[in-house]
Amino acid sequence: MIGKSQLTAFLATSNPARSKAFYAKTLGLRLIEDDQFALLFDSGGVPLRIQKADAVRPHSFTALGWQVRSIRRVVAGLVKRGVVLERYPFLEQNEQGVWLAPSGTRVAWFKDPDGNILSVSESPR
Repeated sequence: MIGKSQLTAFLATSNPARSKAFYAKTLGLRLIEDDQFALLFDSGGVPLRIQKADAVRPHSFTALGWQVRSIRRVVAGLVKRGVVLERYPFLEQNEQGVWLAPSGTRVAWFKDPDGNILSVSESPR
């Protein structure tokens, strides 16, 4: 029924100014709209709506993830922009903080200013 409809991704923020800077300047997403209810970004053609909320309780799992061509390059760029990669004691991560999944996919995690867990991943070619 909705399988051919465009998906909109949602997150929330309690500090819109900080989130606006993070998603636009740090991650490089294009801001489409900033109204009283939400920030709206374009992420590779998918709308990302970050709702303005009084308080945010982030999940303990990944909320959003991006498929990238070169995780090494993307992770280096994120770190250069001040992003701190998450380290998980139950995963074997390399010096960059990248985990190699059994499928061959490489994954790195980081948090946005509200503590939402985000990821970048590179699937085997």
